[in-house]
Amino acid sequence: MELAEAAIIAASGFWLALPALLPNSAAVLTGGGTPVDFGRSWKGRRLLGDGKTWRGFIGGAGAGILLGLVLLGISSLAGWADNGGYGPTAQALGVIVVLAVGSLLGDMLGSFLKRRLNVPRGAKMPVLDQYDFLIGAFLLAVIFYPSWFYTSYIEGWSILALIALLIATPLLHRGMNILGYRMGKKDVPW
Repeated sequence: MELAEAAIIAASGFWLALPALLPNSAAVLTGGGTPVDFGRSWKGRRLLGDGKTWRGFIGGAGAGILLGLVLLGISSLAGWADNGGYGPTAQALGVIVVLAVGSLLGDMLGSFLKRRLNVPRGAKMPVLDQYDFLIGAFLLAVIFYPSWFYTSYIEGWSILALIALLIATPLLHRGMNILGYRMGKKDVPW
């Protein structure tokens, strides 16, 4: 395999994951209001905390879905087969929704785990903080569109797409958190 071909495969992994990469940042920008857990606690600790709100969930999921629709439009205009790798239109729409919603559900699961471990809101939790959203997105994709996920990230050389995404995700996560901190949307830069 040539380097250019490997780079194209790696780039395709990012392209396909974009609807999962945007929602958490968009949730920070659109969040606020009523917490998803409605302030409820379990065993003396909040279920999720004030940082996970319905407005952020809807805004984040909506941003991810909207970006996915833009990607489908670009794919159509460019004449790319298979909706740019998302598959037939009905499947493509489903994959995009699953990635966007799964990303936020994964982030909420991460918050739930942090609350159970008595980790305060905003405190660092290496690995979990960087990958919870991607795990949620990919888990839902495996549940609802297993053949798409397998073909896109596991089969043959497409594993390079997954490896590149796993390597770059912590860097992207850190960069977006620094940006959110500088914009005054986050209390801490991690």
